[in-house]
Amino acid sequence: MENINNNYALITGATSGIGFELAKLFAKDKYDLIIVARDQDELESAAAELKKEGVKVITISKDFFLSGTAFEVYDEVKAMGIEVKVLVNDAGQGVYGKFIETDLERELNIIQLNIGATVILTKLFLKDMVKRNAGKILNVASIAGKVPGPYQAVYHGTKAFVHSFNEAVRSEIADTDVTITSLLPGATDTDFFRKADMLESKMVEDQDLADPAEVAKDGYDALMSGKDMVISGFKNKLQVAMGNVLPDSMVADNMKKMQEPADKKE
Repeated sequence: MENINNNYALITGATSGIGFELAKLFAKDKYDLIIVARDQDELESAAAELKKEGVKVITISKDFFLSGTAFEVYDEVKAMGIEVKVLVNDAGQGVYGKFIETDLERELNIIQLNIGATVILTKLFLKDMVKRNAGKILNVASIAGKVPGPYQAVYHGTKAFVHSFNEAVRSEIADTDVTITSLLPGATDTDFFRKADMLESKMVEDQDLADPAEVAKDGYDALMSGKDMVISGFKNKLQVAMGNVLPDSMVADNMKKMQEPADKKE
């Protein structure tokens, strides 16, 4: 088991956006990497870039839409004799549109990805971390989890789950040296909106999207400091603060105006 003493970070959704920027930060700090995503070609391209920092990069191609694949990732890592020091659950998707019109199968896949894979990987690797009383987990939630999200009802719901889950489990393991950190970005300049079929929404057309590198740095610093959560960006902090004092119905109506189609008739 020659790898057992290496400093490995495992990152899902690591081929683009926030996940890739996080992987670059770990590589610069000389963490060896296990990067997980669906597309093998994209994994190889990301790995080639990350290896320039002189670290080992292992690629695992898995589709977390499929039940059971998160278990396969854990089993493959264990079979390699690797001890994961840091787990980052970044992989996630949304779908745009009115809930009564969106595709149910796709939404169930998104729930499996955003919630199922996160819970499975967190549980399996966390048990190992608690056993050795060392380790860190960064689960990427979203400010979407702090507010109801018309036109993205399922996505907002999954991210509310992730953040609540993070805080609950963190409290349970408070007597250990293991930490769980929740990263809450706002609208960020990634491939998320294209995959969610959301390019025509007012949010994408009107907003200044955050730089994924800056979001990743906020998450990385919070993770390394052992913080419970970080909201990335001043505007997002303000939005969450306002959401905490306004009635949920009003917050939902305000979000609906932000996320509705840009060509919607007034």
